[in-house]
Amino acid sequence: MSTPSTVEEQEQKEQPASWWRTHSELGLCLLLFALGVLVLADALTIATDFTQRGPLGPQAVPVVVGSMLVLVAGLLARDVLRGGRGEAEGGEDVDLSTPADWPTLLKLAGAFLANAALIDLVGFPISSAIMFWGAAYALGSRNHVRDPLIAAVVSVVTWLAFNELLGVPLPGGPLMGVL
Repeated sequence: MSTPSTVEEQEQKEQPASWWRTHSELGLCLLLFALGVLVLADALTIATDFTQRGPLGPQAVPVVVGSMLVLVAGLLARDVLRGGRGEAEGGEDVDLSTPADWPTLLKLAGAFLANAALIDLVGFPISSAIMFWGAAYALGSRNHVRDPLIAAVVSVVTWLAFNELLGVPLPGGPLMGVL
């Protein structure tokens, strides 16, 4: 004979999933649509002077990209509403019944927000090293010697690659004279 907890678990498994759970891809459709509208709205506000531009102008590519985002969002929403579902990759082993790991997500968000807040104050190399170390810590690495060293090397190499090789100036902060 089954115990009450086993019967309750079985009843929960037999209940049909909610409409939103079975159509969760609509969230991605909404995000793509909003992004497309944002790109289109921003593209249409680009000031152009007919005498200073070529045959297409600076609005052409953003308008095409925004239009394609809106089109893809609509086509994906139609497919989802007709019963289409994205299939998991063969190597994907995600258990969708487990809840999100909010502490890890919040630690990662904190690392990215710290980077955004500190980049103008201390420069790219230091702020991104803090972000890289914070991301490694949030994801479970606890090597307090190796992680900051790797984060520092990766951030300095990235800064040098952008600043020196690509010519994209990133704020160097106090390390500007040293590097």
